[in-house]
Amino acid sequence: MGERILVTGATGFIGKRLVEYLLVRGFRVRIFLRPESARESGFGGRVEEFRGSYTDSEAIGRAVRDMDRVVHLAGVTKAADEKEFWEGNVVPVIRLLAALGEYNPGMKRLLLVSSLAACGPSCEGVTGIREEDAAHPVSAYGRSKLEAEILCMEASRDIPVTIVRPPAVYGPGDRDILQVFQMMQRGVLLTAGNARRQRFSMVYVDDLVQGIVAAASADASCGKRYFITSPEACSWDSLILAAKPVLGFRRLFRVALPGPLVYILGSVLEIAGTLAGKAALINRDKANELLQDFWVCSPEKAAEELGFTARTSLAEGIEKTIAWYRQKGWM
Repeated sequence: MGERILVTGATGFIGKRLVEYLLVRGFRVRIFLRPESARESGFGGRVEEFRGSYTDSEAIGRAVRDMDRVVHLAGVTKAADEKEFWEGNVVPVIRLLAALGEYNPGMKRLLLVSSLAACGPSCEGVTGIREEDAAHPVSAYGRSKLEAEILCMEASRDIPVTIVRPPAVYGPGDRDILQVFQMMQRGVLLTAGNARRQRFSMVYVDDLVQGIVAAASADASCGKRYFITSPEACSWDSLILAAKPVLGFRRLFRVALPGPLVYILGSVLEIAGTLAGKAALINRDKANELLQDFWVCSPEKAAEELGFTARTSLAEGIEKTIAWYRQKGWM
């Protein structure tokens, strides 16, 4: 029998692919779902399902009991304010660490899936930011992910912890890059800031999943952070070039919104979202993230210490992603 592994956030975009990957490789998978999650997880009887709130210490304790490893994916990427990001990304980590200390002190590894946003943008777009560089998040989301990292590293004296920081993740099931492809298909691409200068790291979801499992399994990764990313940074030009033969557009009208306009738009939508009681698609924080020139991270540490290299090229990943969208009727 394979190792027992608990996955939180298992019904999300990355979580679904991770669970399927683990099942194929013989892991015994348990998932922890919030009470408000859909009644059907989509995994049938192949996984063990536990439900509970992150404020329910006993429920979390039951979920982590007897597990060899835990992958914590659950969290929020959109929220109305700093408080909501704290409640969605920091409080669950506090509760999870407490439950592990009480109910499963002999566990082999806790793998926290954080984000490049926790570290912040890089100062240039060639080699990118490294794990040892000082963190300087530029958004409430990034600050909440960094705080979760700090809590895990502080607990690593008693609980074996590894942290992975993905950049932008794309692939079947992702709705964020879907909007970009839908624009391109209509012959328009709307960007923010200096689109000609901007560079960004990306990783195909199946590559990320392999990197997560490698980091959670390696003895050398205990107490460390890793960027799980593709070897080369992307530009908007390279993204367009990879998508063009798949989408079939002839011309693309590109509109780059200037920084001041993006900030104004973010402020207006943030106020509207606050009045409606919903997280805005773009707020001032998101505007600040969108306007950074370089969201680039280095793959070297993961390659050297985990033997991990993302093998899906941008062209291949985009082709697979768009094919999935079309199959599902999303495009």
